[in-house]
Amino acid sequence: MLQPLVITSTQNPRIKRLMALSGKSAERRDTGLIVVEGRRELFHCVCAGGEVQEVYCCPSLYDANCAEGDVLSLCRGEHFEVSPAVYNHMAYRGGTEGIIAIVKPRLLTLNDLRLSQKPLIMVLESVEKPGNLGAVLRSADAAPADAVIVCDPLTDLYNPNTVRSSMGSIFTVPCVACTSQQCIDFLISRDIQILTAQLQDSRPYYDTDMCRGTALVMGTEATGLTDVWRRVADAHIRIPMNGSMDSLNVSVSAAILLFEAARQRRAGTPF
Repeated sequence: MLQPLVITSTQNPRIKRLMALSGKSAERRDTGLIVVEGRRELFHCVCAGGEVQEVYCCPSLYDANCAEGDVLSLCRGEHFEVSPAVYNHMAYRGGTEGIIAIVKPRLLTLNDLRLSQKPLIMVLESVEKPGNLGAVLRSADAAPADAVIVCDPLTDLYNPNTVRSSMGSIFTVPCVACTSQQCIDFLISRDIQILTAQLQDSRPYYDTDMCRGTALVMGTEATGLTDVWRRVADAHIRIPMNGSMDSLNVSVSAAILLFEAARQRRAGTPF
């Protein structure tokens, strides 16, 4: 077996290409490729059907004896070794485990979703902060939800900060980007009730039946949901705020609603 090429310069064309994919959404969109950093994230990506094109490993930082096993051995495509200096230049965050890959992810559409009999779906309209999207995906994985649908997104699903903050759950939870109208048509056609999180004309979330097929819909923290969602909602729900603030971070709110739905379903009754 041939030893992988060792890269010691940050000016290497391959390193420059990886940095462009990491930093530019247009580059990711045009090539259909993304950057995945870290053992856990790469493990989940490969298990979800991501095709590794190139993998870069820093031997002094990489530990094959970890919970996910030797992820490097699961990666097809070209293998390269990099020096610690090059790896630190490439790494999006500190403290990662010495492995970064360029991957062609498996992109899903609404028609690809395989839903349970009474699905639980988290819908985010015009999410703009990749860290928030990543945090919502972690909650969706934990609850669990059948899918996360991102409508009219202002950030791409595979922004490195989304992958990082999701801890790889961007790959474990089916995630689709589409327009709001496409999502609405999809939910109505499958008789999934639409619950919109909003302050106006709403009732407490814990007084709402989430045992049937349910889509929990949330907007941005700054402007909330657009009227198109308010008009089609089966019910409007809110998280009561008993302090001075009038709202929570969208990822915190999503976690509260997802776990309330999970609680109701375990109990077999909404109340």
